[in-house]
Amino acid sequence: MNGLEFPPVLFFLLGAALLPILPASWRAGACVLFPALAFAHISMLPEGAELRISFLSYELLLLRETGMGKVFGIAFTLVASVAGVYAWHMRELKQQLAAMLYAGGALGVVFAGDFFTVLVFWELMAVASAFLVWAGGTREAGMAGFRYLIFHLLGGSLLLAGIVMEFYATGDLTVRAFSEDVSAGKILILLGALVNAGMPGLHAWLPDSYPKSTVTGSIFLNAFTTKTAVYMLAVCFPGWEVLVVCGLIMALYAVSYAVMANDIRLILAYHIISQVGYMVAAIGIGGEFALNAAAAHAYNNILYKTLMFMGAGAVLFMVNETRLTHLGGLARRMPWVVVLYLVGAAAISGFPLFNGFVSKSMVMEAVYGRELAYYLLALASVGTFLSVGIKLPYYTWFYRNTQREPETTRRAPGNMVLAMGILAVVCVAYGVYPYLQYAQLPYPEDFFAYRTGLVVKALQLPLGTFVVFWFVRHKILGEAKIVLDTDWLYRTPAPGVGMVVLGGVNRFFSACEAGLDRLISRIVPLFRNPLRTLRINRNSGEYFHPEADRFPLGTSVGLTLLVIVVVVFASL
Repeated sequence: MNGLEFPPVLFFLLGAALLPILPASWRAGACVLFPALAFAHISMLPEGAELRISFLSYELLLLRETGMGKVFGIAFTLVASVAGVYAWHMRELKQQLAAMLYAGGALGVVFAGDFFTVLVFWELMAVASAFLVWAGGTREAGMAGFRYLIFHLLGGSLLLAGIVMEFYATGDLTVRAFSEDVSAGKILILLGALVNAGMPGLHAWLPDSYPKSTVTGSIFLNAFTTKTAVYMLAVCFPGWEVLVVCGLIMALYAVSYAVMANDIRLILAYHIISQVGYMVAAIGIGGEFALNAAAAHAYNNILYKTLMFMGAGAVLFMVNETRLTHLGGLARRMPWVVVLYLVGAAAISGFPLFNGFVSKSMVMEAVYGRELAYYLLALASVGTFLSVGIKLPYYTWFYRNTQREPETTRRAPGNMVLAMGILAVVCVAYGVYPYLQYAQLPYPEDFFAYRTGLVVKALQLPLGTFVVFWFVRHKILGEAKIVLDTDWLYRTPAPGVGMVVLGGVNRFFSACEAGLDRLISRIVPLFRNPLRTLRINRNSGEYFHPEADRFPLGTSVGLTLLVIVVVVFASL
């Protein structure tokens, strides 16, 4: 023991406990400080560090340092600290608390050594992140947050059921790699992780909710939920062939919707799913190199995708608009935002000298022996560059929208640009000298990405895509409309189902309520004076006259004394 063997999530829990009592001007600094302290703590954690505690009759592993967990922990704390810089101007306590607990939950998952602890922090993530969606403050954000929470409660329930079944079968709560012997418990745990990963069919919560969060909330949402799911898949299901198929479906399905989307944050939300598909496919390949590739791509994706969401958030902050059909011509008003966003776009598109090139090359190398998987991921890369590398920046900052010229309502605070600058520098540093990142990967790595063949391939597809886009750029913008995803299955029929299932029930209870109100309105006056039912005022023909029918005071006092005497004798 060297004094460092305690869970880094404690920094976030302490920060969340202190935030409500700190002055508003101090809270922004705390949102940077506590993640930075956790980052330093993780960097110094000794290899194989553990913390075990006894709970009831079980032994829980609140801390288990593994190479894989450390990669994700460093990425989470780095981005949480930089996101605190980005949100420095924001003083809303509810958002700050939710972000702190959300990031802490993600950190708790990746350092937990037992499934019980994983489940606790998994649910903490779900609840805290839902508040970030609700913080959007609109009716749409409220409904999206509700749907978001339902999906994550479903994922948590699947995870819980799987854990219980596996524990019943093996008596072991340890987070471990499962053999490919299929069992009901393993399948449920896998499905629970795939809900958070955004597997198509279980993914509608992500594009539904992320674009409706606040400017700063979407920064945190981008970084944690899907990546903790990637971590769980990498630790528990390495080499499961089904994940190769899942990864390919994710990469292609989501990028198709990203190309069609009109909202810039919706485009980026779909690309979270698409990029996670690369990681999931690599995990399905299995082996040390493929797992290194998945971890590196997850790490880099957290960096450059957060940078891109920051750029989209700056646009929303300045013009209060995120629809491409309502944007355009903003480059001169936010030049630094454009430049820094393009760093993230180059990274996600796999351009040499950026971190995404290195990790994407590793993923492609891992799947190289499987021709179909290789070419499908290459096709997804084309869609990635088309949507977030060309379409989004062109129609947001360079296209001259003659019909709708967005008005700048305010300037982006300097802390937003500073946070983007920090992440941009890190993206370039890892791209220029990838061995900085190799040193953090779970297994020894010396992959050389800058081979001539890899560099040429990385340039050919984007350049060809750009040429095609340029010739059709005036026709590809599309229309300002919403494209429903698999949420069509429950959002489109919802009014009809509600009318059939709930309408009759609501009408029945409304009728019962109205009848009860009428009954009460007739009964209550009778209890004010029972004589009202026995006497009719002969002059007016109405029941009850206040002067004629009021009880004498002596009668009331006598009845009260009689009741007291009866009660006393009954008690004796």
